[in-house]
Amino acid sequence: MPPPNRASIYGGIPERAPGGFDGQLLAFAEELREEGIAVGTSEILDAFEALDHVPWTIQADFKEALAATLAKSPEDRRVFELVFDRFFFRAAEAEAARQRITEGDGAPDSDAEIDLETLRQQIAAALRDGSDAALRDLARLAIAALARGEGSGVLGVDVQRIRRALGLRPEPQPELPEGDPRRDGVPREQLRRFEQHLRRELERDLIERTASLPPKRPLNDLDRALPSGPIQDLAAVHRVVAQLKRRLATQGHELKGRKRHAHVDVRRTMRASLQTGGVPIVLKYRPLRPRRPEIFVLCDVSTSVTSASTFFLSVLHALHDAFRKLRSFVFIERISEVTDVFERERDFRAASEAISRDAGVADISGYTDYGRVWTEFLALIEDELHPRATVIVLGDARTNGRPPRDDVFAAITAKAGRTFWLNPEPRLYWNYGDSVIAAYERHCVAFECWRTDQLEEFVKALTRPEVA
Repeated sequence: MPPPNRASIYGGIPERAPGGFDGQLLAFAEELREEGIAVGTSEILDAFEALDHVPWTIQADFKEALAATLAKSPEDRRVFELVFDRFFFRAAEAEAARQRITEGDGAPDSDAEIDLETLRQQIAAALRDGSDAALRDLARLAIAALARGEGSGVLGVDVQRIRRALGLRPEPQPELPEGDPRRDGVPREQLRRFEQHLRRELERDLIERTASLPPKRPLNDLDRALPSGPIQDLAAVHRVVAQLKRRLATQGHELKGRKRHAHVDVRRTMRASLQTGGVPIVLKYRPLRPRRPEIFVLCDVSTSVTSASTFFLSVLHALHDAFRKLRSFVFIERISEVTDVFERERDFRAASEAISRDAGVADISGYTDYGRVWTEFLALIEDELHPRATVIVLGDARTNGRPPRDDVFAAITAKAGRTFWLNPEPRLYWNYGDSVIAAYERHCVAFECWRTDQLEEFVKALTRPEVA
């Protein structure tokens, strides 16, 4: 079966008909204008001319032809990418909503019907072919076909319901006829990617319908809780964090030592120079007073780091014992500050239970969204970041296929003096699957760390010049 495209799903859309493709392209140009891109008659005519030579059903070529004729600068191209996704991909979804999905034998009764069995096979074929763009479009079509007005409100439940309705399984299904792409099972990794597309589109649909982000929810609302028993070597973690405190304080003096005499004490200089009439002048400097290190810690508490969450919480517990100028946050989809929890609850179990009960770390799916976390974190502490600040991230950098927003993370690290990342996964697993640690490692120093001895190695590494 050939790779699916919109033409095979919809039976083709007239390219030169009133209200057809020409009208869609003009509407797209209007949306670009509304977003600040200067699109005139000449650009539109160029786009039509280019599309005479590029079939609209080949997504990559179609998109590049439009970009080449309508976007005239890197900033225009950035806006173009956003508007293109919003306009054309959702046009496919709207078209599906106008059509009638039928349970049939693979042959729709009319051009206005889509056979559900055909849709199932097209999705299975896209899973086998590894076409991510096709999977994204087909995920929207599957939602339009199977989830309109019937959603449970719980994304994980809706995703699994759609997957079952499509008959998608990783294991073989010998009861299916020969030639059905689902018969030998679909690739497990591709199926996971398709579920991610479903989850993102269901989330986008919910946010658009409500015109706002859903309220934050704590872990208890997801029938989850953080481990309440500290690790056996909690005292060892505290000892290592005490070493970290000494090292950060010393490093701060070393980094600022070269600037100790940058500020002249004008009053003392004038007083010291009176006896010589100012010739020669004797410069006096303001003393550089010791400054406490200021630390911001972000801790991933999602399901993927469950095995390391006890260790991470122990590190947070120890940091609050060692540092006075410390703000701590936990996150999954959303970020929630828990500084007051650790200041109020000195018992490890009580602190863990309070975070599970009160910290708003999720809203819709309960899956990690690093991009949104960085955006919310920067909005919260942008005015407080400075070159003396240290940011420490405890997490596995697995985004569940969502945008990593490493540009926002770069803005955070640019404002902070130092940024370190402690990843609980073995380095061998970094950047496999949905891990994007490489995108973040360009802007910070990352360490494999999920044991006390590795935490100690991290503290020792701070003495190396390339880290300092």
